Amino acid sequence: MGKEDFAPLGISDSRFSRRDLLRRAAVGGAVATIPFLAAACDEDEGGGGSGDASASAGNFPETPDYNFVFVNHVTTNPFFVPTIYGLQDAAALLGIPEPQWTGSETSDVGEMVDAMNTAVSGDADGIAVSVVDTEAFSGPIQDALDAGIPVVSYNADGTGLGSTPRLAYVGQDLYGSGFEMGNRIVELVGEGPVVLFIATPGQLNIQPRIDGAADAIKESGAPIEFEQITTGPELPEELSAIEAYYNGHKDVKGMFAVDAGSTQGTAQIMEKFDLAAAGVKAGGYDLLPETLQLIEGGHMDFTIDQQPYLQGFYPVFQLFVYKISGGLSGVAETNTGLLFVTADNVAGYLETASRFEGDAEEQKILEPAT
Repeated sequence: MGKEDFAPLGISDSRFSRRDLLRRAAVGGAVATIPFLAAACDEDEGGGGSGDASASAGNFPETPDYNFVFVNHVTTNPFFVPTIYGLQDAAALLGIPEPQWTGSETSDVGEMVDAMNTAVSGDADGIAVSVVDTEAFSGPIQDALDAGIPVVSYNADGTGLGSTPRLAYVGQDLYGSGFEMGNRIVELVGEGPVVLFIATPGQLNIQPRIDGAADAIKESGAPIEFEQITTGPELPEELSAIEAYYNGHKDVKGMFAVDAGSTQGTAQIMEKFDLAAAGVKAGGYDLLPETLQLIEGGHMDFTIDQQPYLQGFYPVFQLFVYKISGGLSGVAETNTGLLFVTADNVAGYLETASRFEGDAEEQKILEPAT
């Protein structure tokens, strides 16, 4: 999807909600790349990143205008709208300039490495990078550290602690979340054939999930036969692959996915063939609006929230404290959590708009969901 192709989404204003954008993009099959997304986020009026940062905040000393840089693998993916809001809000609290949002629109590792190198040569004060390829990023991360630039990873961390020289990881325990999903699969299905859908095998922000799920099923000893099916990176092909799989495996007892697009596609096929009524179980990851609506409608058992807002918020604080403490404090392994969203709690996601979920510009205090 090119920069000129946004008109079919029906968006004429750069200020839009993530929920509306996702809903429109899903219709057009274009969730993965919306090139003007980051620019729209930069212009928000909701208490996030303003261009005028104060010199100090709270009890902190007066600080330089720290230049923190985020390197992302899909910079225009609506999943990261709350991440952008999180980094903006953290910077506003600390009184520093809004971090740069750079990287690749299409998971091009070469483009991401170029962004890392540019940050290093530009004397960035700190870098947060989504490590989707350990081999490619180990060298650039070490180059940054050698230049005195702290580096943390977020959202994706390769294969975990020690896989690259980054100082800390902020994000979901990907393998652990997959393992918990596997346990939930065993609980829901019990026995019989199960399929695990994955958009792009080997990509290090989703492959650990499917590995964890597979290990949990094996370790349970349950009589469940599972297979892994590749769906592809775009929503239309994911939906087609999932429907084709079901048409060829109508004895399946459970259909589960480890990425947002495959999760939505699974939910849509569950609805299309009324599979929940036939006893088929289903679940997956992330908070695409249609997924949430189909959970509310009883077609999907669960999805998993990994709190993308915190994946922008916490790295800024870690890099800031690292800088003002002279490297003595600040960085820490931070698990942004795992929350199963089910019919019991999905209403809170559907009825509340906030910066924390990326579907509102204004920051506000929310009442607890009832």
